[in-house]
Amino acid sequence: MSTLWQRIQYRMLRSGSRVSLLIWINVIVYLAINIPSTLEKFIFHSNNIDVFIDGHLALHAYLPVLLRNPWTPFTYMFMHAGILHILINMLWLYWMGQIFEEYLGTNRTIGLYILGGLVGAFLFVLFYNIPTLFTTQDLVGGKLVGASAGIMAIIVATGTLLPDYEVYVLLIGAVRLKWIVLFLIILDFFGIVGFNAGGELSHLGGALFGFIYIKQLQRGTDMVTFFTKLFKKRSKLTVATKGGTTPTGKKPRQEDIDRILDKISQSGYDSLSKQEKEILFRASKDNES
Repeated sequence: MSTLWQRIQYRMLRSGSRVSLLIWINVIVYLAINIPSTLEKFIFHSNNIDVFIDGHLALHAYLPVLLRNPWTPFTYMFMHAGILHILINMLWLYWMGQIFEEYLGTNRTIGLYILGGLVGAFLFVLFYNIPTLFTTQDLVGGKLVGASAGIMAIIVATGTLLPDYEVYVLLIGAVRLKWIVLFLIILDFFGIVGFNAGGELSHLGGALFGFIYIKQLQRGTDMVTFFTKLFKKRSKLTVATKGGTTPTGKKPRQEDIDRILDKISQSGYDSLSKQEKEILFRASKDNES
C-alpha cells in the first residue's frame, strides 16, 4: 500500500508533469465526493451530499446564486457529472497535454487550464443571462460542472501551435491536429442548441482562450506568466559574460523561442533545423527546472 501511495505522490508532485497533477486532482476530487454520495444513497436513501455540491461547488448562471458562491467559477472545473464524463475529459487532457508540455514545458499547463476554465465560465454565465437566448427557467436552472473548458484551452492551444502535427486515431490513422481541433469546435458549435448548451458554450470559451493564448505567446506575450513563475524553480547560479550575467546552461533568448514557435505554427515542427530543435529542447528543460 505504501508503495502505491509513493507512486501516486511521485506522479502528482515529483514527475514534473502538470498534466499528471491535474488528472490526479480531478480524480481525487471525484472520488472524495462520489464515494460518500454513493454510500449515502445506498444506506440512508438520501442525497444531501449531491444537494450541497450542486448548490455550493457547481457554477450557476443565475447571478443571485453565483454571487452567494463567488468561488464556483474555479471549483466547477474540478467537478464531474459521472464516471464517463471524467473518463473522457481525463483521456483528452492526458493525450493533448503531453504534446503541449513536450513543446512548451510543464509550467504553462496549469495556468492555461485555469484561465481557459474561467473564460469558459464567463461565456456560460454571459449567454445564459441574455433573455433572447435563454428563458428564465433555463437561467435559474442553469448550472455547470466539468474540466472541459480548461481542457479545450489546452487542445486548441496545442493545435494552434502545431497545426500539422500528426497523431494516430484509432480506425482512421494519422490525422493532423488542426483537423481534430476543427472537428471538436464544430461539434461544440452545433451543441449550443442542444441539451448541454451551457457546457458547449464553456467549451467554446476555453477554445477561444487557447487560440488567443498561443497567438499572443508567438508575439512575445505570455498570458499565464503568473502561473509560470509560481511553478518555476529559479536557479541562483550564474556565469559572467561580456554583457553581464547569464544563467548557467545558456538559456535561450525569448526572441529566439518566439521565432521558433512562429515557424512551427506556420510550417510544422519538421521544418525546424537541428539547431532550432536544440534551442526549443533547452527552453523546455529550463521551464521544467
